[in-house]
Amino acid sequence: MTQVGTAETGQDGADRQDTGSGRPGVRRAIRAACRPGSWRRGLVLAALALLLALFMLLHAKIPNGIGNLGSLAETFLPWFGLFIPMLLAGALWRRSASAVAALLLPVIVWLNLFGGLLGDKSHPGADLTVAQHNVGAENPDPAGTARDLAASGADVLALVELSEQARGSYEQGLAEAYPFHTVQGTVGLWSKLPLSDTQPVDTRQDVGPLGATKPADVKLAYNRALRATVATNHGPLAVYVAHLGSVRLFAANGFGTGDRDRGAQAIGEAVAAERNERVVLLGDLNGTTDDRALADLTSRLVSVQDEAGDGFGFSWPAAFPLVRIDHILVRGVRPVKSWVLPATGSDHLPVAAGISW
Repeated sequence: MTQVGTAETGQDGADRQDTGSGRPGVRRAIRAACRPGSWRRGLVLAALALLLALFMLLHAKIPNGIGNLGSLAETFLPWFGLFIPMLLAGALWRRSASAVAALLLPVIVWLNLFGGLLGDKSHPGADLTVAQHNVGAENPDPAGTARDLAASGADVLALVELSEQARGSYEQGLAEAYPFHTVQGTVGLWSKLPLSDTQPVDTRQDVGPLGATKPADVKLAYNRALRATVATNHGPLAVYVAHLGSVRLFAANGFGTGDRDRGAQAIGEAVAAERNERVVLLGDLNGTTDDRALADLTSRLVSVQDEAGDGFGFSWPAAFPLVRIDHILVRGVRPVKSWVLPATGSDHLPVAAGISW
């Protein structure tokens, strides 16, 4: 009988045994998932996963009328993806098939929103390299920061949050690499190419990072934006430099963004009226391109980081970057590459980009 049983199994039985023994973990997981109890467990986790997906999918519907909650959520929107592995860990601990299945929705939504930023989208062939840096009014080493920026090789360099005390250090440190420059209030533009038509753009903002009041010995002028024309081999390029008003995380009315939003509107109107079809905006906008409050700018200009960057390009705070509030936006030119430069003495990281015609 034993011989007959072995013979009956033959090749078919061996095949079944080999197939089953090769993936015992998969079979156990499938059996566990098919048990009715695994679908009834973890319903709260499944509900949280669905709410997370809806939150990210419908972020534009979150009202700004209550403490600017919409802008606050959009500022940190990529980080809501961290809830996915947390919920997954809970689903596995509870052995909940329903929670694991529900987590597919926030994964799909997050990848749809930010999956395009995970790869390197840069291209060769930049005609011009531009850079922007919030050098920090309290930067302890402006001379060292100037040397680092001069070594970056950028053709056009924009600096914001320039204090009167440090302005001379930057002018001296950048003079050899950049023979042309203009400073308007607390923003400046240094260039290897001739500049013309330089003029301030009024935004009337004078507060510090996240609403902090500037120290008495580091007072900034009101002007925080400028416009200039850079003469390139391909024709004139209109360059705007801007430092929008800071936001307050814990203002009396919630997420305080009024100063920044008014500045964004002013720069947006200036860009809309700009006659030059080729425009570059370099600045600390104190907001992300996901924030609806910057729509006056993002509807008219393209983010180089979104089009040709590698990763999220977070620029603030320098010690542990969480958001990209330092931007290079363009119109009429092709984004080729975008990257973040090494840290300086500032609490922001410099950002740079290559553009072509």
